[in-house]
Amino acid sequence: MKWGLVAALLGLVALGVAVAVAYTQLPSYQSLSNRDDLGQNIRVRSADGKLLVQLGPNLGQWIPYARIPGNMRAAMIAVEDKRFRSHPGVDPIGMARSIKVRLETGRFSQGGSTITQQLARNIFLSNARTFGRKAREGVLALALEAKFSKNQILELYLNRVYFGGGAYGIDAASRTFFGHSASRLSLGEATIIAGLVKAPSNYSPTADVEAAQGRASVVLDSMVRNGFVTADVAASVDPAQIVVQPSTKQNSVRYFTDWALPQLDTLIDETSEPIEVWTTLDTTMQGAADRAINANTPQGAQGALVALDRDGAVRALVGGRDYVSSIYNRATQAQRQPGSAFKLFVYLAALESGMKPTTTVVDEPIEIEGWRPRNSTRTHLGAVSLREAFARSINTISAKIGAELGFGTIADMARRFGITSSLSTYPSMVLGTSDVRLIDMTRAYAAVAARGVSVSPYAITRVTSADGRLLYRHSQSEERTLVAPWVAAGMTDLLQTAVMSGTGRAAQIGRPVAGKTGTTQSNRDGWFIGFSSGITTGVWMGRDDSKAISGLQGGTAPARAFRDFMVRAVAHRPVEQFQTEVPMPDWQLEPGEENYFGNEEMPLEQLVDENGNPIAAPVEDPLAPEPITEQPVTQPIQPGEPTEGDRIFGQPPPDRRAPTPAPAPTPPPVPRGERPPLAPADGSQGRTETTQF
Repeated sequence: MKWGLVAALLGLVALGVAVAVAYTQLPSYQSLSNRDDLGQNIRVRSADGKLLVQLGPNLGQWIPYARIPGNMRAAMIAVEDKRFRSHPGVDPIGMARSIKVRLETGRFSQGGSTITQQLARNIFLSNARTFGRKAREGVLALALEAKFSKNQILELYLNRVYFGGGAYGIDAASRTFFGHSASRLSLGEATIIAGLVKAPSNYSPTADVEAAQGRASVVLDSMVRNGFVTADVAASVDPAQIVVQPSTKQNSVRYFTDWALPQLDTLIDETSEPIEVWTTLDTTMQGAADRAINANTPQGAQGALVALDRDGAVRALVGGRDYVSSIYNRATQAQRQPGSAFKLFVYLAALESGMKPTTTVVDEPIEIEGWRPRNSTRTHLGAVSLREAFARSINTISAKIGAELGFGTIADMARRFGITSSLSTYPSMVLGTSDVRLIDMTRAYAAVAARGVSVSPYAITRVTSADGRLLYRHSQSEERTLVAPWVAAGMTDLLQTAVMSGTGRAAQIGRPVAGKTGTTQSNRDGWFIGFSSGITTGVWMGRDDSKAISGLQGGTAPARAFRDFMVRAVAHRPVEQFQTEVPMPDWQLEPGEENYFGNEEMPLEQLVDENGNPIAAPVEDPLAPEPITEQPVTQPIQPGEPTEGDRIFGQPPPDRRAPTPAPAPTPPPVPRGERPPLAPADGSQGRTETTQF
């Protein structure tokens, strides 16, 4: 007993010392009335300076104790701390009840914190559920009670506590939910505000009216039990009749700001001073994007859109049909199968390997490692040009290209163009079975529009302080050449044909457009991505639960949404023709060893590198595969005799040093069931070559 008394005495002394130290370190009442510590105010502006959104704490006016309605003070005390006027900052009865519940249930289900303790936690501490934090909270509460009066503590609390919706303090809450100052709060309104403290997001009257009304009834009952109002007065209040001001609709701009603002952490160090953030968003394009998605997305589905300018500036971004009902950003966060939109990388690899839009390939049944790809039409067209194969989105041709070049080569091409998600190298990957992000796919198509040069999406152009001091300015990222210009030109040729006469015809806007559709199995996802006049736009549609959507294809709703948006997005931009004819290097125009090492007219000792150093003769690897080459058919083909274009990797090439062939005869008729290659987009006849994989 003696040791127990000594320990208790020492504990009281230690507590007194701790409270005394905390007392001396407490800020003044005037300092605590300054609410700058509650967060940074951020004003986000569009490219033309329009205010898009203002983020940060909504503080309202500071309401002195004398102007706070009595009903508001009584409601808060009744529901949060009924012995507020009698305890010294810590309520022993409340603490004992909290400990009892802890022992009975194994967890704290009753807080036991007084209003003074909550104030101490909100100003000085975190919300960590530890005994150490609870002890510091108690010491600070005792110090606050010693330094300030009960009325001052209640005034601080009511003007600083968070009520949800960005509102700090009862005035901000009153203006947010009821549209008037807190000095005019009625009893019913006061009960709703007092009920928010426990769980602002759960009981917000703008998010869940019924939950807010139910919580208000609990507050009223507590006021009656503790003698703050009579039962008759409480009965006269019907929470269901309280008019709540509807919240301002959060439009699709919030998808853009939610994606852009986290980037500030890597751009500036300022975290407390108010700032102005100037972005790339074009409000006219954003409005057009929002309307296009909502007008064309099938019932029960979601839609997303990203539009990039030629330098990577994000001009419009829609992450869903309604930000209020779902803040999930399907443009930047969702990973979905792209279907045939992924064939961009398949055909880029084919063009880079030496094939051309006029190269002829055979659409026929094929089996690769037990996988038998099927065309959407369940038919085969026979010999078709690469241009027609892409325009018709023929699956077997993509599978042949992948098998010939290697599926890892296709994946590497996708990564080169900015696809950041995990990619499969199974054969079916050529048909777009790996999940990707819409913004990454749009970035890849934008690089093709930029003639093979990388494009990096960005959203913030500059950041300034409230007084105009420059904190950050965007500088163009280093450009990288991803593919040669002639490869990008050939790809643009294919993409343009897909819109002119292929699966993307619904995306035509009356000026040159290049793009590609994408549809996944059972119509779960629909894509269209394309570009025109410097704007590259990607559209995705589908359900969040990946269920099938009847009739959804890339060439239907997504292509129409693309069209509706682009008509307005490029309306004031000059019409730009695509450059689809870019000269190729000599070694591609005239295939053969004489254009590599060993040219008899250029001895090896005359070959030098870019620094002027002689180039040594290469050591030939007998196991290395031959590169793909195509030669015009210039003489009659004997049955069973392979041409240069018919050669498969690993077979010896024919003699390239054969005598000059005779003039080409009239080509043989096209066999029944096959299709002649499409003419180039510019109307010329082009040059037809044949490759049999």
